[in-house]
Amino acid sequence: MTLVEELKWRGLIKDISSPDLEEKLNNGGLTFYIGTDPTADSLHVGHLSSFLISKRLKDAGHTPILLVGGGTGMIGDPRPTTERAMATKKEVNANFEKLKAQVEKIFGFEVVNNNDWYKDINVIDFLRDYGKYFNVNYMLDKDIIRRRLDSGITYTEFSYMILQALDFKYLHEHKNVNLQCAGSDQWGNITAGIDLIRKSTGDEVYGFTMPLVTDSQGKKFGKSEGNALWLDKEKTSSYKLYQFFTNVEDSMVIDYLKIYTFLSKEEIEEYERKNNEHPEYREAHKALAREIITFLHGKEEYERAVNLADHLFNNKYNDLTKKDIEDLFGNEQIKEVEANQTIADLAVNIGAASSKREAREFIGNGAISVNGEKITDVNQVIDENMFIEGTYIIVKRGKKNSYIGKKTN
Repeated sequence: MTLVEELKWRGLIKDISSPDLEEKLNNGGLTFYIGTDPTADSLHVGHLSSFLISKRLKDAGHTPILLVGGGTGMIGDPRPTTERAMATKKEVNANFEKLKAQVEKIFGFEVVNNNDWYKDINVIDFLRDYGKYFNVNYMLDKDIIRRRLDSGITYTEFSYMILQALDFKYLHEHKNVNLQCAGSDQWGNITAGIDLIRKSTGDEVYGFTMPLVTDSQGKKFGKSEGNALWLDKEKTSSYKLYQFFTNVEDSMVIDYLKIYTFLSKEEIEEYERKNNEHPEYREAHKALAREIITFLHGKEEYERAVNLADHLFNNKYNDLTKKDIEDLFGNEQIKEVEANQTIADLAVNIGAASSKREAREFIGNGAISVNGEKITDVNQVIDENMFIEGTYIIVKRGKKNSYIGKKTN
């Protein structure tokens, strides 16, 4: 397959600015950029498809540049419904440095900051040199702007399109960039940049977009949706990534293998066959988790995630570390408890039972375990030695209900 054929097979091309671009993509040699604004201190899985397609282009002989919008991040790309909250300069700058380091470590791309060229442009120059090329009717016809007209859009957000077009023009003139790629929600901004460059210089540049990655309900991966999976393992552990991707819908797993992995067409088609014949084995899901985690965090982190999942499944915790437990259960599930109380009292205090009578009933029925060991004596005292690394204790009721206690000092 050619590069374009593979990208289409993987479902990674939605809009393309010119039929001429396909041959150029197949031949290599383009310098292209992708952009993101520093609205957080880490990229998330919603960004990952764009960055992986950039690596595919790099491997095919193209040169990637990542633009992190230290300038545009102070304004914010218009949302379909409401205006974004303004971030402070300090927040934007701190986020820029974190994203720059993250991208350089994971992908090895050159990173630029559009604030480096915005800071020298005054308002008169902006209007004369860039604003004069934009017809308001043209801007109003862009999808994201048109969708905001009824609810209202500020001039600040309205002008974002011009700024992104300015980025494309600057990078074309100073970095020889002749291609921009992004998610499909950026099509209007990409074409604005293409038009600006053609009108102001006569040069032909190109753009293409990728479909936004969603779940089976059409919900995209991103922090604005409240379901962000961060690429920073300190924000989203490898175990949480493992749990998420091994539990994606059967109907979506093959699409995700195409989008998020570098497995070959033959390998993915074999996983598709296995998924259709024996979905209960979840081989495609495990391959998806393995490929993503290994790419982002390395083989050791993937093996650790599998090990934690095995501990959870087998209800065995005594050989885990404090960090392991925090990754398994998350700090939001942890409740402070005291040592030297009976198991019945602990079950009530930690939330595993609503009363001591109910706790005794659970214990008598063999439904309560501590750190994976079944407890049958309602009067057994939970002493300090039972806390893992002197800190955590795990109470489980039945097979699925876990309660994590942190010893108070």
